Amino acid sequence: MGYRNKTYVIFDGDNDMWAYAYMLGWKSNDKIDFDFHDAHGTNEINDTDSESTVKRKLKARLANTKQAIVLIGEKTKNLYRYVRWEIEVCKELGIPIVAVNLNNSRAMDSALCPPILKGMPAVHVAFKMKIIKHGLDKFCDNFGSYKNGSDYFYKDEVYTNLGI
Repeated sequence: MGYRNKTYVIFDGDNDMWAYAYMLGWKSNDKIDFDFHDAHGTNEINDTDSESTVKRKLKARLANTKQAIVLIGEKTKNLYRYVRWEIEVCKELGIPIVAVNLNNSRAMDSALCPPILKGMPAVHVAFKMKIIKHGLDKFCDNFGSYKNGSDYFYKDEVYTNLGI
């Protein structure tokens, strides 16, 4: 396995592309302290690729992934072909996950969270740049100390200290 330094973003490509675009905007803005090595820049996927080819290419991306972000929107929990599969591969490979609620909930939203994420060691945060960065920097870097069976989230005090 190669050096794992990428951030893999899992999301509903039909409905939540806007949130991924925001993250890319934060990343490209020199005045904003938000950076990540986007795993989506490797192993290009074409609209004509079969499901097995897409999954093979996605798995290659995940093999070089240090951490993952799951953007949780209104329909994310119903997506099994790729979203659930990508989360399963993250679990298999021991990739830490920051679960980002697009409705800005600060904890696991049981109505929207994909069932596979419930009870997995993942930190659930609001769709705010500073808390996402905090999750990537703090939760992901200390991932080995977290256990299955808990839905992690940051207390309001952390948001306040970050100016959110």
